[in-house]
Amino acid sequence: MSPSPRANALRIVLLIAGALALAMGLLWIGQGIGLIRWPASSFMIDERRWVLYGAVLVVAGGLLILRNRRPRR
Repeated sequence: MSPSPRANALRIVLLIAGALALAMGLLWIGQGIGLIRWPASSFMIDERRWVLYGAVLVVAGGLLILRNRRPRR
């Protein structure tokens, strides 16, 4: 039995949200450790707490992606 079009649309939206969360989390980690200095005036550069926030966001994004990639039974 194939999933409904509504379920497929929700799955795609959650995959996109997970990918965006993953990318944003990696950016926050990079800024927090001072590796990414963009934009130059960012308050997040060299602020270690953003490494933690970014790591949490990376995990959340990864879980969204994994949750929506599993085959449905």
